[in-house]
Amino acid sequence: MGEKNTISEKFKKLASSQLIIPIVALLILVIFNLIRDPSFFSIGIKTNNLGNKVLTGNLVSILNGASELVILAIGMTLVTSATKGQDISVGACAAIAGSVFVKILRASSSISVPLILAGVLVAGVVAIIFCLFNGMLIAKFNIQPMIASLILFTAGRPIAYWINGGATPNVESDLLGYLGGFIPGIPVPSPILIVILFVVLINLLLKKSTLGLYIQSVGINERASKQNGINPIFMKLVVFIVLGVCVALAGSMNVCRIGLINHEKILLDIEMDAILAVAIGGNSLGGGKFKLSGSILGAYIIQALTTTLYAMKVSSTDIKAYKAIVIIIIVVVGSPVVKQWLGKIFKAVASKTVKPAKVEAK
Repeated sequence: MGEKNTISEKFKKLASSQLIIPIVALLILVIFNLIRDPSFFSIGIKTNNLGNKVLTGNLVSILNGASELVILAIGMTLVTSATKGQDISVGACAAIAGSVFVKILRASSSISVPLILAGVLVAGVVAIIFCLFNGMLIAKFNIQPMIASLILFTAGRPIAYWINGGATPNVESDLLGYLGGFIPGIPVPSPILIVILFVVLINLLLKKSTLGLYIQSVGINERASKQNGINPIFMKLVVFIVLGVCVALAGSMNVCRIGLINHEKILLDIEMDAILAVAIGGNSLGGGKFKLSGSILGAYIIQALTTTLYAMKVSSTDIKAYKAIVIIIIVVVGSPVVKQWLGKIFKAVASKTVKPAKVEAK
């Protein structure tokens, strides 16, 4: 009887695990591509235009292409947890940060590494100010996050356009590869390295301090957290500061990738992908507990799906429709109702698996 209960509990725990859906979705994509074209996972080395040897292949493209989305999904996860809603202006705020970054770079006759760092820093300050505008509306005036961020969602890209005098300026320098391409002598794309460093720093911040616990407490029960000495308004503003850093980093990286700022196109619709990454990762869009690893997996799943569809020669016009269908399936399968149903199935399977063993023992 004890063995039966143990196996049943294991199945139940597996079914209710927050990471089960993104892991299964990723496995399905892997198996599908293995059957469709095993060479999809091949990794090679080639020499780029600057004469550096760099890694190439679909896997590298997925990890590289999802970099901005991973960073924004982390910020979106924290905002969702604390405010029980989503900020839909992250793409527009990234355009503002990217415009500021370009303006700083163009203010000097030559681009240097210190100038790039200064550009990211100034872009970060500006992005934090705009994100705090949303944060104040949400934390102080109790406006629903999606409605509060709708202002910058609408006005953000025009503001980005005005920052550079109504132009779409470009920037040219081999040093831009430090944020959006390759660092000489290192074959791995620099955005992948930046994401690894950023994820490590965020995890240290959340694990080595009480910040992660406080954010979740505010999202789970704001009144109870206030009674326990946590300031909900302050914690909500903190997550928007973190989001501002994410926005500035993503915007600056994207500018360095393409070498210009296109206010209408930069990270267009990425806010929807960031929200989906949070949902696919098993995090509740109603706030509370969160798992950053789930959101990160969700971001890579979205990029892997996009890369797979491109490899299948699906037109860019149709890709959004296919992505929507697949993502709807993933989100529905990950819903509490379906999880509860799967838990019952696993429990029934576990009981049937243990029964023959009991008969043999007799």
